[in-house]
Amino acid sequence: MLTSLSIKNYALIDTLRVDFNDGLSIITGETGAGKSILLGGLSLILGKRADLNSLKDAAQKCVIEAVFDVSAYNLKPLFKAEDFDYESQTIIRREILPSGKSRAFVNDSPVNLSSLQLLGERLIDIHSQHQTLELTSNEFQFQVIDAIANHDGVLQNYNNVLKAYKMLQKELKELLVFQAEAIKEHDYNSFLLNELVEAKLVDGELEALEEEYETLNNIEGIKEKLNEAHHLLSEEEVGALSTLTALKNAFQKLCGFSSKYEDLFNRINSSLIEVDDVFSEVNSLQDALEVDPGRLETVDLKLKMLHNLMQKHVAADVSELIKIKNELEEKVSITENLDDTIQKKQIEIDAKTTELNTISKTLHKKRAEVIPRLKKQLEDVLVGLGMPNAQFKIEAFYSDTFYANGKDELSFLFSANKGGHFNELKKAASGGELSRIMLAIKSVLSKYIKLPTIMFDEIDTGVSGEISNKMGDIMLQMSKTMQVFSITHLPQVAAKGHSHFKVYKEDVNDTTQTNLVKLNHDERIVEIAQMLGGLDMSSSAIAHAKELLN
Repeated sequence: MLTSLSIKNYALIDTLRVDFNDGLSIITGETGAGKSILLGGLSLILGKRADLNSLKDAAQKCVIEAVFDVSAYNLKPLFKAEDFDYESQTIIRREILPSGKSRAFVNDSPVNLSSLQLLGERLIDIHSQHQTLELTSNEFQFQVIDAIANHDGVLQNYNNVLKAYKMLQKELKELLVFQAEAIKEHDYNSFLLNELVEAKLVDGELEALEEEYETLNNIEGIKEKLNEAHHLLSEEEVGALSTLTALKNAFQKLCGFSSKYEDLFNRINSSLIEVDDVFSEVNSLQDALEVDPGRLETVDLKLKMLHNLMQKHVAADVSELIKIKNELEEKVSITENLDDTIQKKQIEIDAKTTELNTISKTLHKKRAEVIPRLKKQLEDVLVGLGMPNAQFKIEAFYSDTFYANGKDELSFLFSANKGGHFNELKKAASGGELSRIMLAIKSVLSKYIKLPTIMFDEIDTGVSGEISNKMGDIMLQMSKTMQVFSITHLPQVAAKGHSHFKVYKEDVNDTTQTNLVKLNHDERIVEIAQMLGGLDMSSSAIAHAKELLN
C-alpha cells in the first residue's frame, strides 16, 4: 500500500508531499492540471527511465520518494533474491541529478533499475491505455486464467523442468554437431593414432637408441681401443697390472719398518683392486662387443621413424609423442562412443518430455476447470457496465508444442452484441469496451489473489450515467481488499471515494506550479458540484453533489 509520496523539483512541481490511506482514493482536476505529471513521478519510483528535461530547475536535483506498507505482500523472498534490506515500511527514492545521472534507492540502499522495476510491479499496477491494449495479448489472458486457477506452484515446476529440458536439447544439438565434425576427423585421427601405437613408444628410448646406434656404427674403432686398453693393462712386463703387482710386493716387505710404508701399501693395494676391476670390465665389454649389421639397421630404422614422428607432430621428444598418442586415443574413443553418449542424452530428454507432458496436462485440466467460471463472472460484471449482450468464448487447446507456460494454445474471443460473431478482443471490442472489460477482469482477479495497489487512469472515459455509477461501485468493492486510486472526470465515480485529492495549477512568482491537495467534506462538495455544472455552481449542482456524497 502506498502510504505517502513526496516530489521535489519535478516538471511543474516545486515541492509536494501527500499521505494516502487504504480504500478508494479519488484524484480529480481539470484537464492539463498535472495529473499526468503525478503519474510520471510515480512511474519513476517504479523504475521508469529518467529524463533530464523533467527537472523543474535544471540546476537542482529532482527527488521523488514513496513509502509503501509491504507487510501484506509476502515480498521477503523478492527482497532476499534482489539483496534489498527488507522493511515493512519500505522507502523507495529516485534522484535525477543536474548532470543527467539517475540514482535509485530501496531503504537507502542503491539499486539498479531492473531490480526496481521488478519490485515496482509488485507494488503498484497503473492501469493506462497501454495496459488496456495488453488485454488483447495471449500472455495477459493466460495470466488472468492462471491467477484464478491458483496453480503458481505447478507453473513454477513446469518452468524449472522446461529449463532443464531446453538445456538438454542444447547439449544434444552440440553433441550432434560435434559428432558430425568428429566423424570427418575420425579416419585421420585413427591413422595418426595407429602410427604412434605401432611405434611402441617408450619414454627415454630415443637416447638409448641413439647411444646404441653410435656404438654399432663405430664398432671397429671401439674394438681397437678396447684391445689397446686390454694390452696396456695385461702386458706381462710393463702392463699396469704387472707393474702394480710388483709395486705391491715391494711395499709389502717394507710394512714392518714404518706405518708410512704400510699406508702406501694399502693405497697401492686399493689401486690394484680398482685396476683389476677395470680390466674385468674391459674384458666384459670386449666379449659383449659384436658386429651386428642387422641390429644396426633395425636401430637406424627405429630412430628414423621416431624422428619422422617427432617432426610430423612437432614434438621435442618421445614423451611428447606419448602425450599426443594419449590425446588421440581420447579423441578417437570419444568419437567411437558418441552414439552411446547421444543415446543417453536422448533418454534424459525423453524423461523430461514425459515429465513436461504430465505437468502440462495438469495445467490444462486446471485451466479448463476455471474458464467457465471466469467467463460467467466477466459477463455478469459487464451486464452492470452497460454491456448486457457481451459474451466470451474462451478455450484452451492442448497442442504438441511446449510453450513457456505449458502446451495450451488459448482462444479468447468476444462478442459485444446479441447474435454477433465472435472475434479476437482487439477486433471485436472498441476502446471504451476494452476499458470496461479490463475493469471487469481486475475486479474478478481481486477476489482470488492479493493484487498490488491499483491506479485507474481515467478508465471511465467515454461512459456516463448509471454505467459510471456502476464502475464506481466496482472500484469501491475492490477497495475493500486492496488500495485503489481512480483518476476520473466523472462526479458519480468521484463521490464513491473514501479520500479525495485534487490536482490543480497555480501561478507563484510568475511561475506555474502543480499541486495536489486532500479535500475535506465541504471541499469535496464544491469539487463535485463543479464537475457537475462547471465553475458557476448552481444550487441544484451543490444539492446533487451532496446527494452523491451521501
